[in-house]
Amino acid sequence: MEKKKVVVLSTSLRKNSNSEKLAEEFAAGAKITGNDVEFISLREKNIGFCVGCLACQSTGSCVIKDDAIEITEKVLNADVVVFATPIYYYEMSGQMKTLIDRMNSMYAKDYKFRDIYFLTSAAEDEEHVPKRAIAGLQSWIDCYKKAELKGTIFCGGVNEPGDIEGNDKLKAAYEMGAAFL
Repeated sequence: MEKKKVVVLSTSLRKNSNSEKLAEEFAAGAKITGNDVEFISLREKNIGFCVGCLACQSTGSCVIKDDAIEITEKVLNADVVVFATPIYYYEMSGQMKTLIDRMNSMYAKDYKFRDIYFLTSAAEDEEHVPKRAIAGLQSWIDCYKKAELKGTIFCGGVNEPGDIEGNDKLKAAYEMGAAFL
């Protein structure tokens, strides 16, 4: 079995968040099977908004010098990318969308990633809740023709930090991380 470079991006800014717990479990599963896993939380990161200048398309790097540049390079060189986000108003978190916008410098470059996974949580428990967020991520993935959305997990009915403890979706995230090869 070939070892893969996995980047797990937790986009929630809340400590002990439910989506971050899903991300941690996916990462643990991927590690146990011998992969090189890097877990990145946006909680302590400085990531500004894209200004739409498109300089990155000619220079290969964003003109805004903040943490998005390093994260972009890690995503660019990963085999597997995992996004974890809380669902706010039926959509991905603003932090996740801001990061995706800032990774625009990757568009003109060759990239290594092929497999994308999406882990979400929300207070609402209906299965339709993550559909817009999935569509938003899929729109980004569609720009990278060699990549595909390989799996999603949604855990609804979790609102307060730590509500997800003991939920079967944690085990599902671990198993997804352990079995993605």
